[in-house]
Amino acid sequence: MAEWKECTISEIGTVVGGATPSTKIVENYEGGTIAWITPKDLSTFKGRYISNGDRNITEMGLKSCSTQLLPKDTVLFSSRAPIGYVAIAENEVCTNQGFKSVIPNSDTDPLFLFYLLKYNKSKIENMGSGTTFKEVSGNTMKSIKVNIPCEYEEQKKIASVLDAIDNKIEENEKVNNNLEQQARALYQEWFCDFTPFGGLMPNDWKTGKLKDILRLRRESIKAGDNPTMPYLPIDVIPMNTFAVSYFKSNDEAQSSLITFDKDDIVIGAMRVYFHRVILAPCKGITRTTCFTLTPYDSSFLSYALLCCDRDSSIDYAQATSKGSTMPYAIWEGGLGDMEIVIPTPKVALDFNDLTQPMLRQIQSSYFENRDLRIMRDSLLPKLMSGELDVSEIDL
Repeated sequence: MAEWKECTISEIGTVVGGATPSTKIVENYEGGTIAWITPKDLSTFKGRYISNGDRNITEMGLKSCSTQLLPKDTVLFSSRAPIGYVAIAENEVCTNQGFKSVIPNSDTDPLFLFYLLKYNKSKIENMGSGTTFKEVSGNTMKSIKVNIPCEYEEQKKIASVLDAIDNKIEENEKVNNNLEQQARALYQEWFCDFTPFGGLMPNDWKTGKLKDILRLRRESIKAGDNPTMPYLPIDVIPMNTFAVSYFKSNDEAQSSLITFDKDDIVIGAMRVYFHRVILAPCKGITRTTCFTLTPYDSSFLSYALLCCDRDSSIDYAQATSKGSTMPYAIWEGGLGDMEIVIPTPKVALDFNDLTQPMLRQIQSSYFENRDLRIMRDSLLPKLMSGELDVSEIDL
């Protein structure tokens, strides 16, 4: 059994904060090439290694404030709004004030440190202070006590086990992304450019409305009525992909609930501009902040999904939304009335046959990734506490 020791985070790395250059000075940002990360950048980030955020800063911006360049392999840890986003710098980066990042010492493995901070997220969060929102100070971060293997090689072995699982998850997500791009390209060719039809819309096609091919389900359910159904609230629906990453526990489903079936199209209707459109991999529960749609004719499933997923469809839903502070897309008089081309059932079926294998693989990868995450999340506390010896694991 490997030997472990208790130490503080400051003993295994250097804790570094960040800052924001003045946004009033254009030269701090315009044409910048220095990666500058904010917690918002990590809110939708799925991987472990991050190279840049939404914005870069310039050398002038870097020198204008207290942010500093962090070396490759620095572990970024968001210290407020919210506490606990973790990523590893793939290259030199800097951050805003929402981080207490850790530059690992030479005897601390960066990947092990990444998993160590994920494991200790709740502990660190509980030590935050503040009234409006909690924040972890630099001194608090430095003083957090953790347990680590004494030997560097043992750290690497532990990290490699968790890394292998995360690599497989990321590999599946890359495959999904590639399949989605292929399906979108085929939709563009068939129904926008009409490439298989000589570049013109066939005469036997017609124009109609989205609600001519899709039915809004709105089948309500009370909390606890079906405890086996997973819960997919709007904040869990991913953006710009129709591959679901995870569901929440049924226990969290409390009010304004509706059901969906496998192969239903679920669209986040509240603030629809976030582009949340997925193909349900199984039966589940969501809230009335979403549309749950099913095709009248199953041969139109792929066509309908890819039609809803288009940026122009999301733009239409946004333009016809109701409300200003928290706009909601509407179906009648809104997205459901968007004009579309409607191919013949034969063409829709041919397109379905062409793209269904892609969509089925995306759906099946959800279940594989779910099981991988369960395995990883089960191993993480056991490995990080020393309860389980890494030599006992055979993946």
